[in-house]
Amino acid sequence: VGRIAADHALVGGHKGPVLDIAWCPHNDNVIASGSEDCVVKVWQIPDGGLSRTLTEPVVDLVYHQRRVGLVLWHPSALNVLLTAGSDNLIVVWNVGTGEVLVRIDCHPDTIYSACWNWDGSQLVTTCKDKKIRILNPRNGEVLNEALAHEGSKATRAIFLRHGLIFTTGFNRSSERQYSLRAPDALGDPIVMVDLDTSNGVMFPLYDPDTNLIYLCGKGDSVIRYFEVTPEHPYVHYISQFQTPDSQRAIGMMPKRGCDVSTCEVARFYRLNNGGLCQVISMTVPRKSELFQEDLYPDTLADEASISAEDWISGADADPQLISLKGGYVSQAQSTTLTVTKKSNVLDKMAPKSGGPKTLSASTGGSAGASANGSPVTVNNGTSGGGGGSTSPANGTQQITIGGVSVSGVLASQIFSPEFRKQFANTFFSVSVRNAPLQEQQFGELRTKFEEEFRKLKAIIVKHENRIRSLEATVKAMTDRGLTEVDGAGLAAPAATTGTSSSPAPSSLPPTSDETTAQQQQVAAAGDGGGNYRNSTLEPDEV
Repeated sequence: VGRIAADHALVGGHKGPVLDIAWCPHNDNVIASGSEDCVVKVWQIPDGGLSRTLTEPVVDLVYHQRRVGLVLWHPSALNVLLTAGSDNLIVVWNVGTGEVLVRIDCHPDTIYSACWNWDGSQLVTTCKDKKIRILNPRNGEVLNEALAHEGSKATRAIFLRHGLIFTTGFNRSSERQYSLRAPDALGDPIVMVDLDTSNGVMFPLYDPDTNLIYLCGKGDSVIRYFEVTPEHPYVHYISQFQTPDSQRAIGMMPKRGCDVSTCEVARFYRLNNGGLCQVISMTVPRKSELFQEDLYPDTLADEASISAEDWISGADADPQLISLKGGYVSQAQSTTLTVTKKSNVLDKMAPKSGGPKTLSASTGGSAGASANGSPVTVNNGTSGGGGGSTSPANGTQQITIGGVSVSGVLASQIFSPEFRKQFANTFFSVSVRNAPLQEQQFGELRTKFEEEFRKLKAIIVKHENRIRSLEATVKAMTDRGLTEVDGAGLAAPAATTGTSSSPAPSSLPPTSDETTAQQQQVAAAGDGGGNYRNSTLEPDEV
């Protein structure tokens, strides 16, 4: 809380402004971010925070053609991430493999918001075309759609735990309003209430344990909270939290991060216009110090219910729940997000026959050495030179590393074209770097360099003498006020700036204080018409 140092460690890998972030609900060390650079990055934050600026993500998710303004994790499936961009596309990713699971292209305009339902089997979205849609996230099918709010400003929608949909938006008069709808009757709202005339977009933050909805408007200085119940009027206004500063953005702590000993039911991190991150704690006043069962029913755990493969194949599961009695204790061990890239089908193709398959860095034909000094031999049906081994008769590749042979399908998968190229580059760079020069080659190279340095030094000395001679000549001519040399080897005086029309004398007698070098230079200068004599200088150099 407060101002951070100028050299504070950050997550700084994007090439454009970051538009949205989302912490993974199943791994407290993983965060996803979308940016204007069209790339979604997934980061692994180390335990204890950052000690230096983090620039290398775990994986880059590249698919969108325009900026990515929305990232959202699946509530119960592991490593399933939804992203939406200004290219009007929704993409569902398997972060564990870095591949696209689903591409949804049913929105004609910018997507404002998206939200999973309780078990992640459906998706609700709002769009700039003023419509709200319920989608099947596995195939992009539109299950239902209707007009959300009549206003042209941004709208947002969230799925409540029991299946209802809560939306915020504007009416035709640009007044802010919220509504409660049933999924099978989107066009007929259960509740539609006008709030005020402010123009800030409202962000609904939902607590499924207590059925409380917190409305936080961008640019507002208040946070209103409502309770959703099955009885009329369904959405009950509770109270509001007032601050003197307006807010630019706000985030909500998961319930397992709240302090149960003080009856804290919500905690917000609120970014003010001044850049300060303000922590706001919502507590229920209770005198008893015992655990309050009604305030803290079982809440969302940090464990996934199903895998991404099970979810995309059609399985659904409710999120895992845990009790907060006695405080939150993580049941899951601190895990590191690992990304396993699926191999390309082209990598499994058998290599073409006829070409040499043995990599060797030494000139004697023997097997090369790996970076740690172990011999590495790669064969494809033929024996490698020197210490190489021979592959089986069926033509499968065989790799021998440090005396351990790997052959068959495993060798074929390991030694793909991409791996072969990377291995060869590393192999030869290590060999060249470590190969000693022969003594004779070193001696020849040294003699060659010494000869080149000697020639270069002679050229520099020669040019230095010429420059000094020319500088002396120019200085002498400047002192005498001469600008050109006549045909008799004498210099003519410079023309004056006066109005006299008398011609300049054709020649001047040489002075007695001229040095021998200056006289020779004047005599060698020629007649001024390009006829130079006794001169080693080219015309343009003179």
